[in-house]
Amino acid sequence: MPREAMEFDVIIVGAGPAGLSAACRLMQADKQAGQTLNVCVLEKGAEVGAHILSGALLDTRALDELFPDWQARGAPIAMAVADEHFYMLSSEQGGIEVPHGVLPPPLLNPHSYIISLGNLCRWLARQAEQLGVTIFTGFAAQAPIYNEQGAVCGVVTGDLGVAADGSQKANYVPGIELRAPVTLFAEGSRGHIGKELITRFKLDEGKDTQHYALGIKELWQVAPERHQPGLVIHGSGWPLTQANGGFFMYHGEQQQVAVGLVVDLNYRNPWLDPFSELQRLKHHPLLSRYLYDGQRLSYGARTLTKGGLNALPRMTMPGAFLLGCDAGTLNGAKIKGIHTAMKSGMLAADAVLNAWPNSDASSGFSAGANSGLSSDVSSGLAQFQTKSSQHFNQIFTQSWVHQELADSKNFVLALHRFGPWLGGVVNYLNHNWFNAKLPFAAQDKTPDHASLALADSQPNIAYPKPDGQLSFDRLSSVYLANTQHEEDQPCHLILADPLLPLRDNLPLYQEPAQRYCPAGVYEVVSQEQELKFQINAANCIHCKACDIKDPAQNIHWTPPEGGSGPNYPNM
Repeated sequence: MPREAMEFDVIIVGAGPAGLSAACRLMQADKQAGQTLNVCVLEKGAEVGAHILSGALLDTRALDELFPDWQARGAPIAMAVADEHFYMLSSEQGGIEVPHGVLPPPLLNPHSYIISLGNLCRWLARQAEQLGVTIFTGFAAQAPIYNEQGAVCGVVTGDLGVAADGSQKANYVPGIELRAPVTLFAEGSRGHIGKELITRFKLDEGKDTQHYALGIKELWQVAPERHQPGLVIHGSGWPLTQANGGFFMYHGEQQQVAVGLVVDLNYRNPWLDPFSELQRLKHHPLLSRYLYDGQRLSYGARTLTKGGLNALPRMTMPGAFLLGCDAGTLNGAKIKGIHTAMKSGMLAADAVLNAWPNSDASSGFSAGANSGLSSDVSSGLAQFQTKSSQHFNQIFTQSWVHQELADSKNFVLALHRFGPWLGGVVNYLNHNWFNAKLPFAAQDKTPDHASLALADSQPNIAYPKPDGQLSFDRLSSVYLANTQHEEDQPCHLILADPLLPLRDNLPLYQEPAQRYCPAGVYEVVSQEQELKFQINAANCIHCKACDIKDPAQNIHWTPPEGGSGPNYPNM
């Protein structure tokens, strides 16, 4: 069955804050100019917001620019930060509060809001559709398409109705080719296409090593007397005695509390289990006093791209842009990436519009996205792609988002190099005394996957059994992520070498995938007196930790059938 092909002016992959902000900005300017751009957004989740997970505190700076009247438009943003505290925990009972006066200013959130990022994206999608954007949900972009000149000219969506053995089922439908003069990739952290583009176009050449963290979050309904609307708690230290990272607790609306842990994936001890670290964190009296008698509503996990400006790859290439966490625009000092992702999408839209022809010649671009370009169209398309890339690079460098990233470029890496206490002092001096201009360049050149030490050289960690009140097991947690995958489909977690987990990772690292995966996807099981590396792909919540942390880089995350995965209701 031949693939259907559809032509657009702009294709956006990912209905997160970066992609939706780009879509809205494109159509806003399009309306003002009296043009009619044909803009398409592809979202792999069953609905917009289904795969979106963040803490989340929102700095509204980008939203204020995109929709100055967002309050009148009914944006789901109401709970302003009313009170915030930062703690350094020393043990399962102890710790100290760090006074605001000695905290780096970016760690404070006086003008931010506690939100559900999924709900914000649902609202942004409605604004985009009202402006004329076409949004396709349940369609995963499987791979990029390149034209004869080597430029990106669109994407192909995944086939539907393929059985686990690769055969075509009765409901088989081949993927669709979506073609456009420019494609904006906003897949989130460790996007599978973004990873390919970075390698193909050498976008990270001359850049520092990229680093990631795994964020794990639970949403709780708590008793009225334990709820403090607008309360924000951040902290570091225990239980992460063998990893960098920190925790958060946000008291939002309707007596709901978000609690979570962010674990930098450059940790050394292969026995470390980020999921279990969160479970024991909740027993600390600082947090447990709010959660007792409460009910868990939802659970999820997602990686963050946090290498900062020095690791930020080039965000443009022929025919495409790499935006938001797909590139790594998170501000590590603020521990916020929503506003920076939104701004990156808005800047990409501005760059595209600046280069877009003002005449009907633009209509030739869509046709020109196919192979077999006429020389005139090919030349015009190449000029458009070059002009839009150059303009983006210029306005991005001049933007406030670039300034934010420049000010925070050493923040995360100082913690990597010096640890939470001494690194915290370095960051305090840098931001409080030297206006983020301290003349040093922190580096961590070891990729996260290469940082693991051998299992027999590290202390084993004995995690307490969950009590079913504050702490829970993996499977009951995954149930709350509402994860759904068609059972009879090819496994979307690809092993380059199927024998490697038992041959190498088990004897060397006691197969760490059993622990770094927060969803119980990977197991070493005994079957007929033989060990087997088992992949429970239906559990996958699309966090991408396996793609990042596997020491041999043997696991490759690819999108399952469109619409599969978690379905977060309010995360």
